[in-house]
Formats: sequence, C-alpha cells, structure tokens
Amino acid sequence: MVDSPSRTGGSPDRDAATGTLHLVYSDGHGADDGAPDSNATAAPVQDHFIERDGLRFAGVHLLVDLWGGEGLDNLDLTEAALIAATRAAGATLLHTHLHHFTPNGGISGVLVLAESHISIHTWPERAYAALDIFMCGEADPYKAIPVLRAAFRPTTITVTENKRGMVP
Repeated sequence: MVDSPSRTGGSPDRDAATGTLHLVYSDGHGADDGAPDSNATAAPVQDHFIERDGLRFAGVHLLVDLWGGEGLDNLDLTEAALIAATRAAGATLLHTHLHHFTPNGGISGVLVLAESHISIHTWPERAYAALDIFMCGEADPYKAIPVLRAAFRPTTITVTENKRGMVP
C-alpha cells in the first residue's frame, strides 16, 4: 500500500492541466541530499547523464498512451515493434521479457536496455496500451514513437515527458 503524501511527509503539487501529482521528499539537511558536492574534486566518472538547455539529468522518461490501437493482443507483433523502437531510438537491447495473458490476450513486458528500459501493458479489449520509454545517454526515446505508431496504428497517442534524476 502506498501512503498518502500527508502520511509520508511529501510535499504534494498537482498539475491543474493534467491532474499529475508531483511529490517532493526532502530530509531538510541539504548537504546530505545525495547531490554531488560542487567543491569536491573527484575522479572522472563515466556516466550517461544528459546535458541539455542548461540542465543535467539522468534521462528522458516518456509515458505513452496509445488509444484505438490494433494488434495489442499479438505477441509477435508487440515484440517486433518494441525491438524496432529500441533500434530506432539508438538504444542497446539487453533482455526481452513479455507475458501474454489469457483470456483477454493482454500483454505486459519489459525490454531491458543498456540505456534503461521500455515497458508495455496492453488492454486489447479497450484498444489501449500504456508504455514507459526511459533512456539515458545518446539514445532518443522520441524516435521510438513513429515505430509504435506504424505497428499499432492507434487513433490517439499522448506522450508525457519527465526528466529523471535532475541534478540540483
């Protein structure tokens, strides 16, 4: 069970346009917040954080809703589409795990990438699929969208972008 923000000490902020609830948790100690000390000299670290528009963050996480889609109960189509989306985004596939449910035929699964992951959950009885596409480094999750559109032929796609791991 997930506690409500008031019970966990989170500071809630709801986006009026989307209804998205944002919670910020802080221990209030500042110096021990996990952020790198700007005065410290550290050995060079090879990370895959992104620097763009004056921001530094771990990666781009797209929340993708497909409505009116076709083939959402087709395991072979789903696997091929997700692998093609991975390649189009310039990401590196490490592992694929998909599960085909019965009797409705929905599919849930994840592609583990060197750059993070793509996950999918389908409800073919609703012609709906929910995907998470999270990538760091040079991979571009937006390049996966046209591949998904071509494979599932949805009538509507909504995409919400989150920048994960924003460095303060």
